[in-house]
Amino acid sequence: GGHGALICALKNPGLYRSVSAFSPICHPSECPWGQKAFEGYLGPRSEAWAAYDAVELVAKYDGPPLEVLIDCGDADNFYKQKQLLPEDFVAACAKATVPVALRMQAGYDHSYYFIASFLEDHLRHHAAALKK
Repeated sequence: GGHGALICALKNPGLYRSVSAFSPICHPSECPWGQKAFEGYLGPRSEAWAAYDAVELVAKYDGPPLEVLIDCGDADNFYKQKQLLPEDFVAACAKATVPVALRMQAGYDHSYYFIASFLEDHLRHHAAALKK
């Protein structure tokens, strides 16, 4: 999913020129779902969590330019319940000078229709990065 795409790109500097995600959980260390998952897989809160948290990873990113595109729907229940936290990722990107475009799509939820509606934009995002 989106969280996996972000952490793969951030953990492998230079392997990717771009990354995109639909409604990713951007800061799992700070949201209820992420905390439950991390505790189950990684044990109690520790440094191990930071290795799988996109906000923590981008704060330490020291690779070549990486262009990031994130789409979230403003009607997404996970977003409304403060599970995704894309704004935290955008703030961390700003501090780390990693370019990111967060697009909040009005009326969209966490559905296949949402992804299908904007998939072409994501493909164009990656194609543009590859042409640079």
